Order: sequence, then structure tokens, then C-alpha cells
Amino acid sequence: MSLPMTRDEAVEFLKSMPQKESDMNHYLESEAIMRALAEKFDDDVEYWGMLGLLHDVDWSLTSENRAEHCVKAEELLEGKGFDDEFIQIVQSHAYGMDEIPSLKDKDRAKKVEYALVAAETLTGLIYAYALMRGGRISDMEVKGLKKKFKDKAFAANCRRELMREIEKTGLELPEFFEIAIGALRGIKEEIGLS
Repeated sequence: MSLPMTRDEAVEFLKSMPQKESDMNHYLESEAIMRALAEKFDDDVEYWGMLGLLHDVDWSLTSENRAEHCVKAEELLEGKGFDDEFIQIVQSHAYGMDEIPSLKDKDRAKKVEYALVAAETLTGLIYAYALMRGGRISDMEVKGLKKKFKDKAFAANCRRELMREIEKTGLELPEFFEIAIGALRGIKEEIGLS
């Protein structure tokens, strides 16, 4: 699938908006996990990576008005030449959210949509666990992450049911955790971990 911009251009596009460092880290983490999942599923790594990188493209502009999140993304992405399918997949990670009325009644249906919502949600759990471990991801193990996943009080705002949507792709949670940890290890310096 063709993309209207390179990865570097997409990063510059994100940086042209008033981003917090933590949000930029989240975009890079989501990209890394999506690229690793595309590899696992033998799909288009660049395309899936771009979805991860730009899934919250409008966040810096809509974080104070959640009802507009993923809605404003359409205009931003159209303006950069992305097609309807790409935009719809980006918006799909907000399907079912009460705080976004225009997307509340929509359902995810494609493998890539399940992967995106699971990946971008899992970043929060992994990052919180890494911080608890002194910022270390290099020796993080799946069993430790599984314990944190089961502990509903840990990173309580990370919605476990969204991470579980990865199972709709045929991937089990432990393997998903392993892929995601590996992906974030690969960019640990970029996101301030060790």
C-alpha cells in the first residue's frame, strides 16, 4: 500500500504541532509495536508502522476536547494526502469510546484495527512497568508484564480489554507481550529507557 509521505516527513509533521515528550514517545512506541506485528503477520511493515506513528495525529490539538479526538485526524491526514482507508483505520482505535460521540457506535472489524488498538494501549502498561523498574526494559520479561497486566490497580487507566483485542488477530497475549517488549527494546534510547 502506498503512503503519501516518508517516516521522516511524518515525524516532522508531528513535531510541527505542540507535542509533549511523553506523547511523542507514545507515537514512537506504537509505531515500533505495529511494525513488529506487521512482520509477525507478514504484512506491510511501513504501512502498519505509519498507522502506529500517526494514530494520535490530532492529540496535541484535541486533548482538551476529547470529543474531537480522531475526528480532527481526518482533516489533518486528508490534507497530507492519506486515503480514506488509512484514515478510517486510524480512527478505529477510538471506536466505542463514549467521550467521542461520532465514533461511539462503530466497531472494529479488521486485523489491523485490532492490532492498532491493542498496540497503542499496551504502550502505557509497558512504559509504566519499565519506570517502576528504574526505566529498564532491556531485561523486562513477559511473566513480569503478565503479572502487571493482571493487577488492575497497576496503570489502572490502561484498558486491559483493548489490549485483549489482539486475540482477535489469532495472537495470544504472552506472544503479543513478547513482540511488544522486543519492539520497544529496539528503540529504548529514543524513548528514554535503558
